[in-house]
Amino acid sequence: MDNWPSTIEEAAKFRDELAQKIRISPVGREIRTVAGVDIAYSGETAVAAAVLYDMTVPGIVAQATAVAGVNFPYVPGYLFFREGPAVLAALAKLARRHDLLMVDGHGTAHPKKAGYACLLGALLDMPSIGCAKSRLVGNYEEPGIEKGNASPLIFRGETVGAVVRTRRGVRPVFVSAGHLTCLDGAVDIVLRCATKFRIPEPLRTADALAGKTAGELGNVDAGDSRD
Repeated sequence: MDNWPSTIEEAAKFRDELAQKIRISPVGREIRTVAGVDIAYSGETAVAAAVLYDMTVPGIVAQATAVAGVNFPYVPGYLFFREGPAVLAALAKLARRHDLLMVDGHGTAHPKKAGYACLLGALLDMPSIGCAKSRLVGNYEEPGIEKGNASPLIFRGETVGAVVRTRRGVRPVFVSAGHLTCLDGAVDIVLRCATKFRIPEPLRTADALAGKTAGELGNVDAGDSRD
């Protein structure tokens, strides 16, 4: 993408413009394929992986990687602008179209209700959800120990996400809507994609692929805290 933001001021302006396009609503059609994206680093190079998970198989049916230089600093709440160019390039290389994007980060569970998943979905005009390993904002009560148990994530008196148990007794994940999805739909997709492990398969596989590819370049960094 031309003229990608390179400063906090440019990123904030771009985020506010994209935020006007964000729509939270049920998808309204069947979701079969989910594209999961993740990033690893080799020095100042971002290695993005995009994998396509077909829930009807179920399994990974396509994957792609892309490498891009990092030209934006790590600033909490602005991770999309650091990783966006590499992620967009990897998604563009997927051999099959996806029905929904799943991001290792937050959507509406963000100080501006415009996290990584919201911005990526709005930019591509594609249904998107966030599934993060840790909380960025809000308070919650611990959900029950069984898979599928969930509790609301509350920020400034509003439910912005859900804290979801994807396997019995494991730590929960933090799920939120991104764009053209709703919270209930996002939780449903995450649980359907979490077949064996805590992390849903699209993200787990993307993480492994990004790490493997970055490892081949050397000087590997697992990545920044997700937001």
